[in-house]
Amino acid sequence: MSDTLTGRIVSGARQAAFFTQLDWVQEQCEEKLGFKPYPGTLNLEIAESDTAKLNSLRGIDSLALVPPDPQFCCARTFPVNIKGVMGAIIIPAENVRIHARHIIEIISPVCLKETLGLHDGDVVEITISK
Repeated sequence: MSDTLTGRIVSGARQAAFFTQLDWVQEQCEEKLGFKPYPGTLNLEIAESDTAKLNSLRGIDSLALVPPDPQFCCARTFPVNIKGVMGAIIIPAENVRIHARHIIEIISPVCLKETLGLHDGDVVEITISK
């Protein structure tokens, strides 16, 4: 089953590179998602018309990234395709969420902005595999 979300690219907090490069994150992404993530994420502000779809994801079982050290947070992932490139939505635990609930972070094996020629403000559609 798949679904789509539309969002506008927005700048992030510039903190994801640290998380995506942790050894355990790299290893679990390769094992569970089939790729090692590029350092950083693509942030999408989800269209208001897709808010219900986004909220429904929070209640669905997903692939979990589980830290070996409880000092780090768990994150849930949903595989996605964005303009033909594989990736995954990362939903961190609520207690460490730094973005509003309508902003999602996407990891990928490549820099999505560079690879797809995207810029802040561009609107893109992603396909979610559930």
